[in-house]
Amino acid sequence: MHELSIVEGMMRTVIPAARKAGAKRIVSIRLKIGDMSGVIPSCVEEYFSLVSPGTMAEGAKLVMEPVPVTISCPACGYAGPVKRGQWKCPQCAGTAYSVTGGNDFFVDSLEAE
Repeated sequence: MHELSIVEGMMRTVIPAARKAGAKRIVSIRLKIGDMSGVIPSCVEEYFSLVSPGTMAEGAKLVMEPVPVTISCPACGYAGPVKRGQWKCPQCAGTAYSVTGGNDFFVDSLEAE
């Protein structure tokens, strides 16, 4: 259910940005959604369809791109992605790493006219 507040926050960001650029309507919104963000894309779509009618974003296409989980392993120096559910360093199988990406959720860009 937290996706509703996420979508409302997204709308508070994209609508003023589009207005500031002189747009009349938003055509598409590109989102980056981290694999560990806890955000469920289908819920974002559902709430967007409930929140957007009557706004300049009504009918806009949501383009959601996943952001993989990335780590930094001090044991072997590996820095890069790990597959979800395989929580070991892919090089040395170590578990004492830092998560460096994949918690994100943000508006990457929007197309407006």
